[in-house]
Amino acid sequence: MSDIARLEERLAHLIRHADDLSDVVARQETRIALLERRVAMLMGREAEREANEGGTVPLADRPPPHW
Repeated sequence: MSDIARLEERLAHLIRHADDLSDVVARQETRIALLERRVAMLMGREAEREANEGGTVPLADRPPPHW
């Protein structure tokens, strides 16, 4: 096998791996966007629940317990 053929084969493998990684990143981006929307929704629900129960400071505005 010539050097050019080996380089072309390696390039083809690298292109395939780059395409595979691109697909993974695209799926992760979609998943992260979904999770961010869910977290925002849950934070809103929790803030509303605390407000309805007469909580003094919404959970999102409280410092962590170790502070």
